[in-house]
Amino acid sequence: MRRLNRKKTLNLMKELDAFPKVPESYVETSASGGTVSLIAFTTIAFLTIMEFMVYRDTWMKYEYEVDKDFTSKLRINIDITVAMRCQYVGADVLDLAETMVASADGLIYEPVVFDLSPQQKEWQRMLQLIQSRLQEEHSLQDVIFKSAFKSASTALPPREDNSLQSPDACRIHGHLYVNKVAGNFHITVGKAIPHPRGHAHLAALVSHESYNFSHRIDHLSFGELIPGIINPLDGTEKIASDHNQMFQYFITVVPTKLHTYKISAETHQFSVTERERVINHAAGSHGVSGIFMKYDISSLMVTVTEEHMPFWQFLVRLCGIIGGIFSTTGILHGFGRFVAEVIFCRFRLGSYRSTSVPVPDGHTSNHLPLTTDNSTH
Repeated sequence: MRRLNRKKTLNLMKELDAFPKVPESYVETSASGGTVSLIAFTTIAFLTIMEFMVYRDTWMKYEYEVDKDFTSKLRINIDITVAMRCQYVGADVLDLAETMVASADGLIYEPVVFDLSPQQKEWQRMLQLIQSRLQEEHSLQDVIFKSAFKSASTALPPREDNSLQSPDACRIHGHLYVNKVAGNFHITVGKAIPHPRGHAHLAALVSHESYNFSHRIDHLSFGELIPGIINPLDGTEKIASDHNQMFQYFITVVPTKLHTYKISAETHQFSVTERERVINHAAGSHGVSGIFMKYDISSLMVTVTEEHMPFWQFLVRLCGIIGGIFSTTGILHGFGRFVAEVIFCRFRLGSYRSTSVPVPDGHTSNHLPLTTDNSTH
């Protein structure tokens, strides 16, 4: 009974076989089939390698939502060099809530030489080249996100030569914590003096001939400081054409959460537009000479996540490649053989009809005449 049940089970499984085996004696091989098979295997190998490269690669996914965090502080990272002595300039932040953040809270004033050394100039040219490429190809930003913490710091390298020139500029660097509202970070003549109606700068003791707001922005970012991230204003250099000149930067800051396979950080992206003009009250161009960075916080938050193709999806795509190539080449090969057979059959039929001979009674015979010994006499 058990043997009968086993035989029935085996017979049932044989009937369900969707891949019947054909004896080798029934299989016919041909040179054309071998050529098509070689092309198919080569195509499968090439597409498999390309698919594996796609599987190894990652991409950045962008999601948008409303930023509900309005109570935390916003960090501003600053590294700006102004072509004036440190005792002549002052930097601070004033936001829409009339809250003043003095530069003494986290900024350092360092006397330096404004002109860069050869190595520093090379760094600046490289950074400006990257900035121009980023403006043309925005997809490079994904590469920068994925390479964060991998590459070296984007800060200005230290001076390698001992310059004998006396310091003629002031490097203002460090960080400040401000409220998450629109504000104005500015560098102008004189140190900031707070008073009940706002604040002012003590600029009466500085002559107008000493004004020179030529500056270089080595780094400016918002949020957590992430090495390897290049911001829009990094490497910017402006040369003032007049003593009383105003440089304005209008910045829109977008809170950003970055999640990659290497890091997870909360930072901020920003876009910027620039404007500069000479202060001339007689000509109607009013204002204060200096560097003004007016920033506004976007209400949207962007979550940037690095994603990878799942392994099961890679297997499905791989099976699709192999099965699709085999099926397509089989169909093309069968269609090619059919066309070839039709053409060759017509050619042979035409050759056969051309060999017909006439007979004495006026009819045409399609058979070749038989040659006998008596026909030679």
